[in-house]
Amino acid sequence: MARPNLFFVLTVVIIASGSIPKGYDEGGFAAVADMPSFQHDYGLQAGQWTGSSHALVQLKANITSFNVLGAAFGAIAAILVTDRIGRLRTWQLFMATWMSGFFITTFASGILGLLLFSRLLSGLGAGGLTVVAPLYLTEIARSKSRGMVVSVYMVFLLSFLMFGFFISYGARNTLPPTRVQYRAALCVPLIAGGIALLSSLLLKDTPRWLASKGRSDEALLVLSRLRGLPPNDSALTAEYAEIAGQLRDAKQKLSGTTTWTIIKEVATIPSYRKRFLLGFAMQTVAQWTGGNGITYYIPTIFKYAGVQSDNISLINSGAYGALKLFFTMIFTWGLIDVFGRRVCFMTGLLIQGITHVYMAVYMGLWMDAHNKPASDAAVASVFIYAVGWSIGLCTIQYLYGTEILPTRIRGVCYAFNMTVHWFFQFAVVRATPSMFEALDVWGAYVFWACVCFVGLVLLGLWAPETKGVPMERMAELFAGPWYMGWRAKLGPLPPRGDDDDADGDSLQTSPSEDPETRPEVVQVRLTEKEP
Repeated sequence: MARPNLFFVLTVVIIASGSIPKGYDEGGFAAVADMPSFQHDYGLQAGQWTGSSHALVQLKANITSFNVLGAAFGAIAAILVTDRIGRLRTWQLFMATWMSGFFITTFASGILGLLLFSRLLSGLGAGGLTVVAPLYLTEIARSKSRGMVVSVYMVFLLSFLMFGFFISYGARNTLPPTRVQYRAALCVPLIAGGIALLSSLLLKDTPRWLASKGRSDEALLVLSRLRGLPPNDSALTAEYAEIAGQLRDAKQKLSGTTTWTIIKEVATIPSYRKRFLLGFAMQTVAQWTGGNGITYYIPTIFKYAGVQSDNISLINSGAYGALKLFFTMIFTWGLIDVFGRRVCFMTGLLIQGITHVYMAVYMGLWMDAHNKPASDAAVASVFIYAVGWSIGLCTIQYLYGTEILPTRIRGVCYAFNMTVHWFFQFAVVRATPSMFEALDVWGAYVFWACVCFVGLVLLGLWAPETKGVPMERMAELFAGPWYMGWRAKLGPLPPRGDDDDADGDSLQTSPSEDPETRPEVVQVRLTEKEP
C-alpha cells in the first residue's frame, strides 16, 4: 500500500480546517470578549451599563453562548443537506456561512443587535462544519490510519484555540484600546478560512458518498487519486470492493432515500440503534464532564485557583491551549491507532475525574484561604485536566460518531449527535457561571467528577475497540448485548458469494429486519479465546 500522496495530505489539511471556527471561538473570541476595547464599544463596562449587574452578566453570557446556540441549528441543517448535496458541497456551504457571520462580528461596530445576530449566523456555519468535516475525513481514511486522520481535525481546532489566546494577548498589549485592537484579533481566522474555502475547489467528494449515489466510476477515480495508485491496482480494487460491497443492495444507496426513512430504520434496526445511541451517549458524557465549560471560562478558573493578574491569567490560558494541542498531537500520532480508542478515553476520563475531585476540595476549603501550596496545586490540576481531556473524549467523540456507522445512516445520525453536542455545549457554557454562583464553585466540580466516573463505567462497558476495524465490518462489533461491547471482537470473514453483503449493514428484506441476525454476518465472539 502506497504512502499518502500530496493530494491526500492536501485534502486532509483543507477539510480539517473546518475546525477553525470552533477552535478560534473558544480561544480567540472568548479572549476578545474580555478586552476593554470590545466591552467599551458595546457598552458592556460597568461604568456604561445602566441596568442591574445581573442583567449585564446575562448579556455577556448571551454574547458568548449565542455562537454555540447557532451551531446547534447548524448541525440540524447538516442533517438536511449532507447526504443530498454531498460532503464537499456541504463543507463549502457552511464555511461560507461561518465567514459571512464572523465578518459581521468583526465589523459590527458597537451595534449590539447586529453582534448577537452575527454570533448566531457564524455559529450556524461552525456547527455544520463540525458535522461534515469529521464525516469527510472518516470516509477518505484507511482503516489502519483512520484515527490519526480524523484527529487532525482536533489538532487544527486546538491550534487555533491556542493561537486565539496569544493573538488576543498580543493585540491587547501592543495596540491602543480602540476598535482596531479587537478587530485585528478577529480578522486572523477569516484569512485562514478564506484560503481553505478557495483551496477546496480543488477537491472531490468522498468515494463512499459518490458510490452511494450510483457514481461508481467517479468514486473509483477519486479513490485512486486519494491513494496515489492506478485504478487497476490490486490493493485499490480490494479497498473499493469493500466499499461497493456495502452498497450492493439497492436499499443501502442514498439516492431517493429520505431523512425520515433513515430515521425509521435507525429506530427499528437494533444494530443501527445501538451504534446511534453509543454516539449519543459519548457526546453527552463528553459535554457534561465540563470540558467546554472550563475552556470558555478558563481565565476565570485560573483566578479561582489563585492567579490574580489578568495578563498572567491570559498567558496561562494560552499555555492551557498549548498543552491541549501538544497532547492531542501525541494522541493523534502515537496513541489512538497504537493503544486503541478504549485505553485512551478511559485513561482520559479517569484523569479528568481525579482532577475534578481535587478542584472540588480546593474550591471548598482553600479558595479564599490564600494557601499558596494548595493554589499552586490547583493551577497544576487545571493543566493535568487538559491532558486527560486531550487524550480522551476531546477527539474520540468525533471519531466514534463517524466510524461506527454505515454510509447509509452516517450523515443523518452523526448530524443528530452533533446537534446534541452543540445544544449540550450551549447548556454547559450558559450554565457554568450560574453553577459557580449557585454551587459555590466546588459543587460544579463535584457534578463534573460524578459525570466522569459514571461515563467511565458506562462507556467502558458499552464501547467496543474499533482500532483497525474496516468501516464495512463495524456491525460485527454490535451483535451482542450492549453491556458486552468491551469484549466484542471480529471473527474471521467466511467465504461469500457474489450476492452476499460485505457488511452486516445491508437491508436484505424489510427495513425492520436486524442485519446482525442474518446467517452470513460473522457474529461477535464474546467468549474468551481458546488457547
